Amino acid sequence: MRYRTAIAVFLAVAAMSGYGHAADPRYPDWPCTQAKVPEISVAAVWAGPPLDDGAGKWKDDATVSALVAKLAARRTPLEEAQKAITEYLNSAADKTASGKLLFAGLFESLNAQRSQVMNGLERVTRKQREAADKIRNDTLALQALQSETPPNQAKIDELSNQLVWQTRIFEDRRNVIKFVCEVPTAIDQRLFALGRTIQQEIE
Repeated sequence: MRYRTAIAVFLAVAAMSGYGHAADPRYPDWPCTQAKVPEISVAAVWAGPPLDDGAGKWKDDATVSALVAKLAARRTPLEEAQKAITEYLNSAADKTASGKLLFAGLFESLNAQRSQVMNGLERVTRKQREAADKIRNDTLALQALQSETPPNQAKIDELSNQLVWQTRIFEDRRNVIKFVCEVPTAIDQRLFALGRTIQQEIE
């Protein structure tokens, strides 16, 4: 029974050609169906006034730095983040300058988040490729043990159990990858929404 289970899962693993053939040859370890966009461009998420040199200055402002950390955290609900932006800018002496500084911080922070997520996805993909090779080799070894006469049942059971465990981990990782593949897009959408809120406040 364990042998049949391991073989069934192995066949599912073997059918997953995505680990051997990337959709975009420029990014061989990218596992997602979504195209990999390494960085968000400012033009894609910001239609407000030029940011000038705000990219480096926002970290020097303790209030802006703290607010950026709160707004960039995905655990902060979007509506709460938008409300915090409105409250901050309504109390600012120079709405435009403060808004540009705030967006510069959000742009840098959320781009960094995306990079971390995407690098993590590619690391897991490499592990999955190695795991698929190991499962494939162990399955062939198990088939060889099965064909021996007389079969060594202890070795068969040991390798079968090992295969079941390996394939379970493989499947769990695959499910996590599917979920995490949505995160870069969610970050893009969050940055666009927060940038739009800032723009509306400073117009």
